[in-house]
Amino acid sequence: MSAPRLRLGVNIDHIATVRNARGGALPDPVRGALLAIEAGADGITAHLREDRRHIRDEDIRRLMASISRPLNFEMAATEEMVGIALATSPHAACLVPEKRTERTTEGGLDVIGGHDHIRDATARLKAAGIRVSLFIEPSPDALDAAKSIGAPVVELHTGAWCEAVTEGSDSAPREFERIQIAAARAAELGIECHAGHGLDYETARIIAALPQVVELNIGHFLMGEALFVGLPKAIAAMRAAMDEGRAGA
Repeated sequence: MSAPRLRLGVNIDHIATVRNARGGALPDPVRGALLAIEAGADGITAHLREDRRHIRDEDIRRLMASISRPLNFEMAATEEMVGIALATSPHAACLVPEKRTERTTEGGLDVIGGHDHIRDATARLKAAGIRVSLFIEPSPDALDAAKSIGAPVVELHTGAWCEAVTEGSDSAPREFERIQIAAARAAELGIECHAGHGLDYETARIIAALPQVVELNIGHFLMGEALFVGLPKAIAAMRAAMDEGRAGA
């Protein structure tokens, strides 16, 4: 049986980062989302942080009104963000950890220590018809906790593996094995498996060969490549890398 088609979610946060560095309205993340969809993105991801350092509330409203593909609303499991998600009704909400001092998301959600709080937020979002995913470390314990919480989807944090690959570290094979084991465990538990964080063309090609993974969410690398080749070419190259890896699944 062939692996399902691998979806690509494009994260547009850092278009907003560039806009906010100077102020004003440009570059417009909604325009970037529309261009990404035209270039082949299966969905758009946007993270509304507590400090609004990139995506802003109005961006979420405009995305919901403008895009033809699903919006994956990344958010902390706070009362404020749950309220915004319930009022906005995106296709999906991905619960992520969030610290004011971090430059980007560092590690997976603490689904064990924060189990009951995350379970309650998950239940409220699911009751509103929003597909919930949990951004977690690639570990069997985290997968088991996600199952107990009632999440239908997990997104495996691939940052440690991608960093090890970039640095040429001996730990890279071990980190990838953790992802393989976690993806297999997700399938055993009946949880849909996504992956993301730090992926580039090469790591996306490699992880695409894991048949249990059905979606990759990629942002920073694509926005960086777009500075040099344009967003449509960057997305096309990513799509080709993913398809090549999937062909070997």
